[in-house]
Amino acid sequence: MVIGTERRRRLRALVADPRVLDAALVLGCLALTALAVKGSWSPLPRPAIAAAGVAGSVAQWPRRRWPQVAALVGAGSFVVSGNPGPLLAGLYSGAAYAPRRQVWLLALAAWAGLAGLTWLDAGRLTLGNAAGWALVVGLVVAVGVHMATRDLLTASLRERAERSEAERLLREEQARTAERTRIAREMHDVLAHKVSLIALHAGALELHATGDPARVRQGAALIRVTAREALKELREVLGVLQAAPGEPERQSGWFPDLASLVEASTRAGQRVELRDDAGPLPPATARVVYRIVQEGLTNAHRHAPGAPATVSVRGGNGGEVTVTVHNAPAAGVPIDLPGSGSGLVGLAERIRLVGGSLGSGPSGPDGRDGWRLHAVVPWLDHRVDEAVNGSLQ
Repeated sequence: MVIGTERRRRLRALVADPRVLDAALVLGCLALTALAVKGSWSPLPRPAIAAAGVAGSVAQWPRRRWPQVAALVGAGSFVVSGNPGPLLAGLYSGAAYAPRRQVWLLALAAWAGLAGLTWLDAGRLTLGNAAGWALVVGLVVAVGVHMATRDLLTASLRERAERSEAERLLREEQARTAERTRIAREMHDVLAHKVSLIALHAGALELHATGDPARVRQGAALIRVTAREALKELREVLGVLQAAPGEPERQSGWFPDLASLVEASTRAGQRVELRDDAGPLPPATARVVYRIVQEGLTNAHRHAPGAPATVSVRGGNGGEVTVTVHNAPAAGVPIDLPGSGSGLVGLAERIRLVGGSLGSGPSGPDGRDGWRLHAVVPWLDHRVDEAVNGSLQ
């Protein structure tokens, strides 16, 4: 069965090959030439009929490249040989492949060839003969122009389909890249902060390993609770990412609670003061603010463990919300945790997408006052909440 299908495919490819079609056309014209010589289709001598028929037949081989030559030689060979094959093939090639402004000239040459043989054979050309040959020429030219137009339309549609396919593949690749970026940001947001807290708890536990057993147990409990929270949030993120296309995202019950975020950092030994004067915020704005504070505290845990930090949230009431996370200079050795270096870059992109701005850098002369993360977030009401929900959660 497979062998038969392969043979049919090869046969279709062979039949569709232009070189095979042109070779078959030339052989057909040569066969007509032999019949013209045998039947004396022209009043001229047979050697002249044979020479003209062969010349007209061979001229059809390059008919796609030089349609003018095929049409003119075919018309001339008909006058001498009476073989209509080269004339009709050349006229069709001229109508299909020659520039449109030359088609009428080639049609006139073909009509002259048809009329010339009639004149040569009968000694005169009647109005009926002239009209009949004009009708034949017009039909062949119409078929040739129609086929050329159809081929151009087919090529245009094929090019458009290929371009649409290329654009679709490009959109799919962009979507995959965006999704990979989203997944990376989700993992960073969920894990980086919790892991930094675990590292702070572990460092404190290491310092007091030989001290008060109650304090050691408290530190171990904090590590256990923080690790459990990290796993819970990770499962929630994976649940969202594994949702089928078009399926509503699973409701995790998570909501941006700055007080709990600051309390977790305080339990880990980072003295954090929260100054929240913004009041209730729309969900989308609250999520952005939460991510800003989370990133700022994560960097403070990593680079300035034990240093006091201040979280300030101001504005609101329908206007812009200003978020500042400031930590004092490092009081100890920074925690040796690997980082991707993309946390602030991803956060800046998120804020840019919702129309806000983000800045970060050393605070005070030569950075003596520590590090400052400052962001301005617009008021995202319910009309844009759903639009930014997928990229901010």
